[in-house]
Amino acid sequence: MKKLINDPANVVAETLSGFQAAHADLVTVHFDPDYVVRADAPVKGKVGLVSGGGSGHEPLHAGYVGKGMLDAAVPGAVFTSPTPDPIFEATKAVDGGAGVLHIVKNYTGDVLNFETAAEMADMEGITVKTIVVNDDVAVEDSTWTAGRRGVAGTVLVEKIAGAAADRGDDLDAVLAVAEKVNSKVRSMGVALSACTVPHAGKPSFDLSDDEIEIGIGIHGEPGRHRIPMAPADSITDQLVDPILADLKPAAGTEVLLFVNGMGGTPEAELYIVYNHARARLEAAGLKVTRSLVGNYITSLEMQGCSVTVLALDDELTALWDAPVLTPAFRRGV
Repeated sequence: MKKLINDPANVVAETLSGFQAAHADLVTVHFDPDYVVRADAPVKGKVGLVSGGGSGHEPLHAGYVGKGMLDAAVPGAVFTSPTPDPIFEATKAVDGGAGVLHIVKNYTGDVLNFETAAEMADMEGITVKTIVVNDDVAVEDSTWTAGRRGVAGTVLVEKIAGAAADRGDDLDAVLAVAEKVNSKVRSMGVALSACTVPHAGKPSFDLSDDEIEIGIGIHGEPGRHRIPMAPADSITDQLVDPILADLKPAAGTEVLLFVNGMGGTPEAELYIVYNHARARLEAAGLKVTRSLVGNYITSLEMQGCSVTVLALDDELTALWDAPVLTPAFRRGV
């Protein structure tokens, strides 16, 4: 294992220390328990947004803490859900009196621990509502979930719900926007290689040099099937086809196309995937009016990518375009 680390046991703590030092103008990092809040938290009268999950998916979630997106992020150990205590502390820290929305990827540990934290917050008089993101069309149930996994669509939920909270929507309205995004977004991923979790010291799954896994999860969970390595256009077809079959967008629908890198794939290759995915959507009669390409929800150094399609309407487009200022996502400010 070759990684730029000092001690596998200290990866998350040292990452957070560096993150605080680099972005002290935007965020404040709390240790023991570990959580990250926007520097001006809590914002009085504003709905607070809290998300989190295992580390190893950077910049998700801490990278999206700031104006126009999340108020707090709670990182667990690598690929391990955060416990309820730091989620509860983060919830208290960003409660500005208008309630808090928990944005949770659909993984059993995350769902249970956020649920417990919400109950703890309720006992403190803080109103918490929850959106569970489940955009992955690859499998209905996985080794880590009951129901679909939450993957790259989480980034879009966080951005758009964050904009709704920033414009002054109340908790019910912010939840309604988040639910609308979740109902209109679908994702599918592919792995070309496995990643290595620092404390494990070996690849998280076996994949031969001439094979790829279609429908992989962001922790390396099994997907739909393994196939021989193929040209990018053919692989992209196998990501786009299930999304269109599931989302069933009407011809003429405006969409956001998001190609996300898993951490070990060059941007050049992501744009090759984007190019063909866009052509496929346009051939299906869709209008790609918004785009996002890059490493936004990763799986350490895993090679591969995911394709996400979000069906837009005027409200979602305006909220997507709203200003945002976070360590990893800046626009319009």
